[in-house]
Amino acid sequence: MNPYLADLNEFTFTRLARLLADVVPPAGVKPINLSIGEPKHPTPEFIRQAIGQNTASLAQYPPTKGSPVLRQVMADWLKRRFHLPALNPETQILPVLGSKEALFSFTHTVVNPRAARPTVLVPNPFYMVYEGATLLCGARPHYVSLDAATGEYAWDRVPDSVWRDVQLVLVCSPDNPTGHLTSRERWRWLFEQSDRYGFVILADECYSEIYFDEGQPPVGALQVAAECGRTDFRRLVSMGSLSKRSNAPGLRSGYVAGDAELIARFLHLRSFNGSAMSGTVTAASILAWQDEAHVVSNRAAYAKKFRELTPLLARHLDVRVPDAAFYWWVPIPATFAGDDERFTRELFAATGITVIPGTYLSRTDALGVTPGRGYIRIALVSEYDECREAVERICDFLATRERTVTSEACVA
Repeated sequence: MNPYLADLNEFTFTRLARLLADVVPPAGVKPINLSIGEPKHPTPEFIRQAIGQNTASLAQYPPTKGSPVLRQVMADWLKRRFHLPALNPETQILPVLGSKEALFSFTHTVVNPRAARPTVLVPNPFYMVYEGATLLCGARPHYVSLDAATGEYAWDRVPDSVWRDVQLVLVCSPDNPTGHLTSRERWRWLFEQSDRYGFVILADECYSEIYFDEGQPPVGALQVAAECGRTDFRRLVSMGSLSKRSNAPGLRSGYVAGDAELIARFLHLRSFNGSAMSGTVTAASILAWQDEAHVVSNRAAYAKKFRELTPLLARHLDVRVPDAAFYWWVPIPATFAGDDERFTRELFAATGITVIPGTYLSRTDALGVTPGRGYIRIALVSEYDECREAVERICDFLATRERTVTSEACVA
């Protein structure tokens, strides 16, 4: 057996299921799951139709490099969206089966396990695949924790002794779970660090199209690199997908773009792992990347939810509209003394609402801090009416608890 399997932590949703296994929600109340970042808005009909109308290619093995038409469409979209010079679809773009498998396998492309101390910088809290891919490469994750005071990850607090061993830096922007955006200044600083130490940067941008001001789309890593004159995108790749952008998580369709040398090595790895995109998915993906109307409509639906529901929840919790993505990253009431597992259990027992404890999305860092402790992540992915019902139930739960705490304090 792979000895590194023993190093893997229990996966987030397995752990959550175990936490709630013996909790019975109220009878007659429909459970609402706001724990997983799975879009619940309808997949556009033209994507669904394209699947049914393009099945002939199922009779052939798809090319590992993907369709040249799809690569060109992706290159055109990236150029428009991030104001880039023309990307070479032959050397700087690869279609992938969603960002999850690409994140995992690209980490294996980059990390050299024969080095003395192969290290990957992982934002903390984080998407669990970052940690799993790192550990299974035989590398060590160095957790870069969120600074609660600034709302930013403390990349500049990583000591030189760690930077010298870093082979890969993982950056999620817009961020899961906080909705934080990496600024142009931070990207430029990371590029300078990459030049100094020689590590690769992977920009996970799968939430790049979920934002709330049509005039202010989140800046991308390739965009900042091009603004700096780094048009070869040296030691940099970005990843995006149709899962969030087009409400098509089951399509498993995305891209990797950037440094041509890294793309070539990634393609070499993919020749062995069977991760080629079928012609059926390719046909639907081509149409999806070419259409923006459904994306604008999707953003409007998320904007309405955050605009109207944030003030309701803010009566009881310290919550704001995120910069982007579709999560609330929320500190729990002080009366729970930072026990986000207990909060999650009691919330589910009282309301049938499922959220994720922040400790399940973070680790204790080198300074002994667990930045997810005392937080929950709420995925506002259901359609408006269900999200509003969920928020109203959460507010009722919190109001009831506040009254109980006040009453107990008066008696004491």
